Amino acid sequence: MRAHVVSDVHGNVADLARAGAGADALICLGDLLLFIDYADHGRGILGELFGPEQVGRYIALRTERRFDEARALTRSLWATLPDPRAHIQRVVRTQYAALFGALPTPTYLTYGNVDLPALWPEFSRDGIHVLDGQAVDLGGWRFGFVGGGLPTPMRTPYEIPEEEYAAKLAELGPVDVLCTHIPPAVPELTYDVVARRFERGSEAILATIATHRPRYVLYGHVHQPLQARMRIGRTECVNVGHFAADGRPYPLEW
Repeated sequence: MRAHVVSDVHGNVADLARAGAGADALICLGDLLLFIDYADHGRGILGELFGPEQVGRYIALRTERRFDEARALTRSLWATLPDPRAHIQRVVRTQYAALFGALPTPTYLTYGNVDLPALWPEFSRDGIHVLDGQAVDLGGWRFGFVGGGLPTPMRTPYEIPEEEYAAKLAELGPVDVLCTHIPPAVPELTYDVVARRFERGSEAILATIATHRPRYVLYGHVHQPLQARMRIGRTECVNVGHFAADGRPYPLEW
């Protein structure tokens, strides 16, 4: 069998529609939404709602790690809208409708840290399998999925407590391929060489590798990693790439 694996789609609908070509299944590791486009400040949810100038200010604050000021800026921007929740859900639903519409069947996917899981049932359909703390058998191998991220100063939409994340991993038990959004907590795998910061990795994934020794751990989240893959014992840890930027799925054959 052959699967194509993507992560960090961030609004790249055109390439997503082609990502499953030549594969038996598409696997998506989350971050479908585009909240902020660092290259084009007018794109994404914040760009559409507040314009490129305000997004540029927000990006500058985050880049300088002035997170409290960045949050204060977004609070002031949301306060200018009569019904912020209605506005953001309108833009999110527009993106999700296009993204889910581009997914081939079958697709197996889990949540990223900037996704909004509560809205996914509105857009899922036959052949689109949303998995979080669950496993599925594909071609004789068992694939386990755990979505979301861990708490960070950025407070992205789907960050969950460490204990909850570890419990979902434990619930899976042994799998051949562990599919997550975030990487194991290894410095070389979590450091982003362009953003020049460490992203949050999971100690619980490392513990799962030590206990169950899956063939692969597949993940994304770190857009420009210092090291894109690493073998830990018998387990090959692979960052499947920043799909929003290059539009190329990672091929897995077994």
